[in-house]
Amino acid sequence: MTTAFVPLDTSAVALGADAVAAALANAGVAVVRNGSRGLAWAEPLVEIAEDGSRLAFRNVHAAQVPDILAARGAHPRCLGEVAAVEALRRQTRVVFQRCGEDDPLVLPKVTALKAWLGEDPNALLAEIEASGLRGRGGAGFPAHIKWRAVAATEAETKYLVCNADEGDSGTFADRILLEGDPHLLIEGMALAAIATGAERGFVYLRSEYPVAKDLFQRALDAAYADGVLGDDIMGSGRVFHLELFVGAGAYICGEETSLLDSLEGKRGEIRAKPPLPAHRGLFGQPTLVHNVISFASVPAILKNGGDWYAALGVGASTGTMPFQLAGNIERGGLVEVPFGITLGDLVLGYGGGTRSGRPIRTVQIGGPLGAYLTPDEFDTPLTYEAMAERGAGIGHGGVVVFDDTVDMAEQARYAFAFCEVESCGKCTPCRIGSVRGKETMDAVLAARKAGDNTEGKLAIVEDLCEVMESASLCQMGGMTPIPVVSALRRFPEDFGRDAPG
Repeated sequence: MTTAFVPLDTSAVALGADAVAAALANAGVAVVRNGSRGLAWAEPLVEIAEDGSRLAFRNVHAAQVPDILAARGAHPRCLGEVAAVEALRRQTRVVFQRCGEDDPLVLPKVTALKAWLGEDPNALLAEIEASGLRGRGGAGFPAHIKWRAVAATEAETKYLVCNADEGDSGTFADRILLEGDPHLLIEGMALAAIATGAERGFVYLRSEYPVAKDLFQRALDAAYADGVLGDDIMGSGRVFHLELFVGAGAYICGEETSLLDSLEGKRGEIRAKPPLPAHRGLFGQPTLVHNVISFASVPAILKNGGDWYAALGVGASTGTMPFQLAGNIERGGLVEVPFGITLGDLVLGYGGGTRSGRPIRTVQIGGPLGAYLTPDEFDTPLTYEAMAERGAGIGHGGVVVFDDTVDMAEQARYAFAFCEVESCGKCTPCRIGSVRGKETMDAVLAARKAGDNTEGKLAIVEDLCEVMESASLCQMGGMTPIPVVSALRRFPEDFGRDAPG
């Protein structure tokens, strides 16, 4: 029996996967709609399984289906056996191991949850600490500190909140996981609930992900029906209820305290800290807030051991990270590898350089408020520590590539304009500084075009950046200067300024 796997992932569907699935079904092939393996450059990536082999075919169109079925491995679109595809073989799939393997709603047969249900919560906490897991949402804060704080805080009710409000430009890891293996997130949150004593949880999903919304809700329903969630998890007597909450499209709600306000039915605004959410979070109760990849890393840690996970990566940057390649890139998509890979290997080795064929001028890492780095810095290891030395951060793993036609002064202006639109408006440095920054950058661009001196205006920009960084209430305003300052320092010529030295 021939079986074809055709992704139901948003990117694949946008490129014609539904029509390909229909053509295969009309040809008498059994079709399974699987998740994406993250190779956006190859979508729709169709896999045909027969007689023990599973061949991958890239960029398939419906009209090509008859020829592919006739030629099989000899077809020019064939990448060979799925397990041997170099773009996948070189990766270390921990979180995304099951993505693309099967129907995303198939319940896993053997889970870490089953093995840990009867264990002492302190044993779970010890494994998380031994793993060195750090939050994958951007800050890289040690996960075990949050977990222990929630576990140690006395309260009638404790909550788990998963931040799936994936708003950074060039990021899509959360979406791929939710569309490809939603049960992994459910399992990770259930394990975290055992460790912290939480009995209720929420997944806060961005409204722009309708396919993820549908699939995750169906996975939740299946988890309740199978006893993975509810008042008696797998007959253990433990209680954990989980529900989906869809946001309204505010970037600022990716910040944990704004997200909590939104969950409470309020306008999403930053809360002053302390108190921390681990002590007083959702509805004033102890709350563990993580992003999707943080929670989804937990099952593998507890299945294989914290020491196993800590052995991946470099130093304090342990485990794997799903980096997402976007922008002007030949082979865009998701690459899960241990921390320590160089930026150059990621962008050139996996990404293949620019789609335009022109030289790379800069790479922005860490979202729209991330730093711009140059090809001279491609030997930098992708770790939290090495990036910090460059004045950059890992963020959510988004890497956006630009060729030599990019205007970095325009990019600096965009950072201010983005903050102006997305700021919650609660604090003056962010609310007003972003507007004045955009206006001043407009003046810089006008002076540059006229051939006038820009130094006085750039001094104002630098002063604004200093104020926003030191006085903003949260990282929205505090990080807006990062792309601006990195562009000023690395590309002074675009601002009408001579290169230093």
